[in-house]
Amino acid sequence: MADARLTRLLQEITAEAQLTAAYTGRAAFRPATMAALADTPRHEFVRAAEQLAAYLDMPLPIGHGQTISQPYIVALMTDLLDLPPAAKVLEVGAGSGYQAAVLSRLARQVHTIEIVPALAIACRERLARLGYANVVVHEGDGGLGLLAEAPFEGIMVTAAAPRIPPALVDQLAAGGRLVIPVGAVDAVQELVVVTKDARGATNSRTVLSVRFVPLTGQAG
Repeated sequence: MADARLTRLLQEITAEAQLTAAYTGRAAFRPATMAALADTPRHEFVRAAEQLAAYLDMPLPIGHGQTISQPYIVALMTDLLDLPPAAKVLEVGAGSGYQAAVLSRLARQVHTIEIVPALAIACRERLARLGYANVVVHEGDGGLGLLAEAPFEGIMVTAAAPRIPPALVDQLAAGGRLVIPVGAVDAVQELVVVTKDARGATNSRTVLSVRFVPLTGQAG
């Protein structure tokens, strides 16, 4: 039954990618991105009450006022990183660990930060139980990045910031990409991709209007 629901979800993600191609510039996501989604059991990352909705293309609550993102958005943000082989990735906002699990299929190492202690503990235990050995879960203020592990070829933020945190831009490697929703919680938010060239100069572009929970901490 889960296999049928997963197949349908992947088909819906593919169809939505085609519908939003005029905004994102991507009529289809890379095979590696879709394979990462297919390999990640979303039902393991939602609460018991949401099990029946685990493979619907919609965000779901995970407690503490946080959500697990819509699978299409997970696929889009993952694809927008354009991760090179053997990349080191930083995720800000671990939540239940689903996005980090997807990224782990494409990166050498994933560092994910969660500011809510209970979520960080549960996320660490869940990823360890499921065998995601290349994901490290940190508890702290993700808007400050993770200087001890920088630089990162890819940085993803899964909560909306009022502005792009300078620390994350500083910790982005040359040639790397930062994908982040920007905007107030009660206003239209925009998904932004920031790229950094070999000289350290950055360029940003807006991809799509989105809605995320707010980033908390010093950058929120």
